[in-house]
Amino acid sequence: MAAGETQLYAKVSNKLKVRGPSLLLEPLLGMGFPVHTALKALAATGRKTAEEASDWLRCHRNDPSLDDPIPQEYALFLCPTGSLLEQLQEFWRESKRQCTKNRAHEIFPHITLCDFFTCEDHKVECLYEALKRAGDRVRGSFPLVVPLALHSSISYLGFFVSDSPADVIREFATTFAMEVAVLADCTVKPCAKQLHLTLAHKFYPHHQRTLEQLARAIQPGHSCQWTAVLYSRDMRFVHYQTLRALFQYKPQNEDELTLSPGDYIFVDPTQQEETSKGWVIGTSQRTGCRGFLPENYTEQANESDTWVKHRTYTFSLAMDLASRKDGEASSRRNGEPHPPQTPRDVSSIQALQATIARKSVLVVRHGERVDQIFGKSWLQQCSTPDGKYYRPDLNFPCSLPRRSSGIKDFENDPPLSSCGIFQSRIAGEALLDSGIRITSVFTSPALRCVQTAKHILEELKLEKTIKIRVEPGIFEWTKWESGKTTPTLMTLDELQEAGFNVSMDYRPAFPLASLMPAESYDEYVNRCAVSVGWITSIRPRDGVILIVGHGSALDSCTRPLLGLPPRDSGDFAQLVRKIPSLGMCFCEENKEEGKWELVNPPVKTLTHGSNSAFNWRNWIPGS
Repeated sequence: MAAGETQLYAKVSNKLKVRGPSLLLEPLLGMGFPVHTALKALAATGRKTAEEASDWLRCHRNDPSLDDPIPQEYALFLCPTGSLLEQLQEFWRESKRQCTKNRAHEIFPHITLCDFFTCEDHKVECLYEALKRAGDRVRGSFPLVVPLALHSSISYLGFFVSDSPADVIREFATTFAMEVAVLADCTVKPCAKQLHLTLAHKFYPHHQRTLEQLARAIQPGHSCQWTAVLYSRDMRFVHYQTLRALFQYKPQNEDELTLSPGDYIFVDPTQQEETSKGWVIGTSQRTGCRGFLPENYTEQANESDTWVKHRTYTFSLAMDLASRKDGEASSRRNGEPHPPQTPRDVSSIQALQATIARKSVLVVRHGERVDQIFGKSWLQQCSTPDGKYYRPDLNFPCSLPRRSSGIKDFENDPPLSSCGIFQSRIAGEALLDSGIRITSVFTSPALRCVQTAKHILEELKLEKTIKIRVEPGIFEWTKWESGKTTPTLMTLDELQEAGFNVSMDYRPAFPLASLMPAESYDEYVNRCAVSVGWITSIRPRDGVILIVGHGSALDSCTRPLLGLPPRDSGDFAQLVRKIPSLGMCFCEENKEEGKWELVNPPVKTLTHGSNSAFNWRNWIPGS
């Protein structure tokens, strides 16, 4: 590097180092958190929002390592999106199903650009600046299509990047390393090996032919936006086993860990001598605390599940926007507009931007409710004489949340059945695989809807980052509810106490007290229209709004968006009866035409048959 360039970078570096607290840091300092712990929380949450960082600090208030100056480790990956990513994810699923899990399944599809490196918490923003500078430098030469050639050996299967595009990608990685060295004073080792995207690694030799056949179904030439993604991980647990909590666990002793579904636990296999059979000792990622936990409350997870995504740089989008600006400038040089001569015309760029920032609403019916299977007397079947709950059948839930007025209020506000919980989870898993990006969640105040939203978010791995906003305005048509009064529904405090991550600050379109019993059809559809209008008006600019409601919501919450009048009440009733558990409708805003339209939901429907009760006593001879 020339001496002048070195001096210039040094000035920039000093400027970055001495500037005042960032917009994210200031609120945390205002809450009374010390600078070093506030910076640690921001780094651990990807420097997204001050709210996430403060939540992290509250969870880690008993973390014995909170004040330790242990930085995060960072790495840069080049990740595919779009059609290619969908094909790779399908390969991941099928290869795991047909050939069992191999090392490639432990991380998402990617091309490694550099080894993991450490960066002090107060310099993390410099990494973001380095990523942008490196991307801007090579975006003009970055290939529109990255050619991938399939390579197979006895223990490895993957795509190699051909020489010319590989050189550009290596230049990007080298530039990033140089910028990081100057701005953040970190040592980054760019990938010097053959650039590759691993499909399978360290698999059984007899699976090689099957894996090759699955790999040949991938068409790597399909259009793809390649995105450089900066991730971080906790360097203390790199060689640990990672577990994911499946159930809630409340400690019985002081040396035990509290578990919530979705928690990740780091376990060192070499430090388990002091544990009893069926127990392990580990460290919670959510709280930083260490303790014993029942192993059968967890499942195996991948280390990469705990990585934190920080910033991205999408090359094709950056090139499209740059080309559009250059084209617009050149078209006006002669005083009148001319079609710009760019690799992609303006209409395709606008379509790309519209796709990225398109407004979308996904309306989902709740899962199977317990009274749907066991009838109106379900509560009598699972109640003891003194009013306590017990589980008489496996399709009853394991437990019921606590309600201030007791178990009787569940009669008209029933929970999900065990199958309903499973339905919700499998739908959430499918949504995760689809790549859909949920940015906000609204639910009816009915317990079954809040439960469905919770389980979907857990499978999407968003249960900690997205709060459930309870909107009474999308509650069921009260004429269909039994009784002369509206059901007594759980309060936000009760839901929060029961472990639901509900927003306590959300101001709904219709307060719970405004629900009127036996309302007319017109009152109901008007309530839903106002509610969905309110929901779409306060949503983020991009991403998908998830609305979890009742079967009726698939019609009453979409027709207002589509600009259609309400159906006849008789037709409405007939339609709603046919909507299954976890039925979905998906609306997207067509910005070019200024209207909403129904499109294919991101996942398929869930169909299953009935399963009658079984009594083993009927098999006793003579019975």
